[in-house]
Amino acid sequence: MATHEDYSVALVCAIGYEMSAVRYMLDAEHPRLAAKDGDSNIYILGQLSGHNVTLACLPGTQGKGAAATVVTNMSRTFPRIKWRFLVGIGGGVPSAKHDIRLGDVVVSMPEGPYGGVVQYDLGKDKDNGFQLKGFLASPPSLLRNAVEMMRSDHLLQDSKAEEYISAMLKRGPGPGARKGRGLSQYARPPTDTDVLFDPDYPHDPTCSTCEDCDTTRVVPRTERDFDSPEIHYGLIASGDRVLKSAMKRDKEVQQLGDVLCFEMEAAGLMTDFSCIVIRGISDYADSHKNDRWHHYAAAAAAACAKELLTYVDPEKCGAANPSSSGGK
Repeated sequence: MATHEDYSVALVCAIGYEMSAVRYMLDAEHPRLAAKDGDSNIYILGQLSGHNVTLACLPGTQGKGAAATVVTNMSRTFPRIKWRFLVGIGGGVPSAKHDIRLGDVVVSMPEGPYGGVVQYDLGKDKDNGFQLKGFLASPPSLLRNAVEMMRSDHLLQDSKAEEYISAMLKRGPGPGARKGRGLSQYARPPTDTDVLFDPDYPHDPTCSTCEDCDTTRVVPRTERDFDSPEIHYGLIASGDRVLKSAMKRDKEVQQLGDVLCFEMEAAGLMTDFSCIVIRGISDYADSHKNDRWHHYAAAAAAACAKELLTYVDPEKCGAANPSSSGGK
């Protein structure tokens, strides 16, 4: 019978549909274990790319404080956790250097003076501007090496993200599920819904969609000849603010450096626990952001996590192989 000591890979999500995207990437799901005193988390256990993994979600509250609490409890309950991954969505930072599109994925890696994640809202307001404080450590060297190997392989062959997402969508609803519930919400939205506007063109807050936005203010971009997610590697900015302004987004980037996306939880983990952060791009951190790409971006991030784990030897985690309850 499996015990808490059999699990050595932790996956953390901030939102329920992010957790579900990872859950339905599992190769097999294991029975739940008894809760431990003092731990309010509820876990999904299973096997992913040969690893015994434990999956947890924040309890309806986002931000680095909630993330830190979840991971701390997780580490006490599962004492043999060795590798940690934060998986979910984020706001992308498209630029002339980085052709980031909705549905792409960003994987945290060291960039300049930063270890892969920078907490952009921690520091001092001084007369000459905002001075950052603190430093978040780089991911473990084995995980960085795994990322670099995956990155190298993708120069010669496509990532497996599209394959994994397609397999997930084909599973459909399980026995007893209501008609129409299924996983179709994780399908890729039409490409023409991926629209990037000029940074100085704000969305009209009285309009719920961008149907009436000025199309002359759309940033022209070359059409891609593929629909699968492209994976980008570099710096992720983390803070407790939801960025919904392209002007403020670009101002932060000018100060921080070559940032690829913004999110809200990574700094809470990486203060005490090193990890790899994987973010599917659901919006551009501007006033035009909406929910249309959220589920697909979550699925793309989950698929990337699954592929990355194929580059990590399960034997180096040292966990046993508990019997499963069968794949989902």
